[in-house]
Amino acid sequence: MYLTRHQTTNGPRWALDNLFLPAGFELGLLLQLPRHAIGGFLQAIPRSEATNGALLSPVEPTQEVWASGVTYLRSREAREAESTVKDVYARVYEAKRPELFFKAVGWRVVGHQMPIRVRQDSRWNVPEPELTLVINKGGEIVGYCVGNDVSSRDIEGENPLYLPQAKVYEGSCAIGPGILLTGAELLTDLSIQIVMTREGRPVFEGATRTSQIKRPLEELVSYLGMELDFPRGAFLMTGTGIVPPHDFSMQRGDTVRITIGQLTLENQVGSR
Repeated sequence: MYLTRHQTTNGPRWALDNLFLPAGFELGLLLQLPRHAIGGFLQAIPRSEATNGALLSPVEPTQEVWASGVTYLRSREAREAESTVKDVYARVYEAKRPELFFKAVGWRVVGHQMPIRVRQDSRWNVPEPELTLVINKGGEIVGYCVGNDVSSRDIEGENPLYLPQAKVYEGSCAIGPGILLTGAELLTDLSIQIVMTREGRPVFEGATRTSQIKRPLEELVSYLGMELDFPRGAFLMTGTGIVPPHDFSMQRGDTVRITIGQLTLENQVGSR
């Protein structure tokens, strides 16, 4: 089952498997249900005409996006190379407690074919393709999206305490194209691919698999919900295992295309 959110003349509207759901449907209400009840609930809702209108981010305005850091060995190595405090990332990678940080509130998240950005005060900016979990009120994984945790590596590398500035700004969080409803057991070995083009030509490509994530997905979710409640559900990015070389930085006009499993998210780097 596949949920998408579309812009219509009457405002945002959700669809299931390319057919519009009733106008009053809200993801935040659906995510109050336990995982085992979601499929049956959706099947019982009447659907109408086929979808039209541009895709929006599948994150509703009041929902939150959180992110995990240094969950892949490749990410640890890259962070150590860029940082002036190299051992902090090795310690995070090996520690019992994962790194978790706030990424965006829903109204800041951009969707498929919407523009992402690079910071104007940064010289080294990269995409970070990440499996993004959809979590219900009870802390169960009920589906996934494609996420791009756009980051300013020079700002983070200068001092780890600058992480919020490196990670949180306008156009730094893209999620889409929709939500594929599935359990965590089917997310443990998905392919992740990224292709970046500039003036129509590839300038960077990379690939990994979710099986390379060091921690179980349920462990990341359990730490997120340890002292936080998400009554309307939440989204959790699970870290990146693809890191461009040190001499590569995104530029305005670049196109970033990320495919995870069956879903593809594409965004162009724009300006504010």
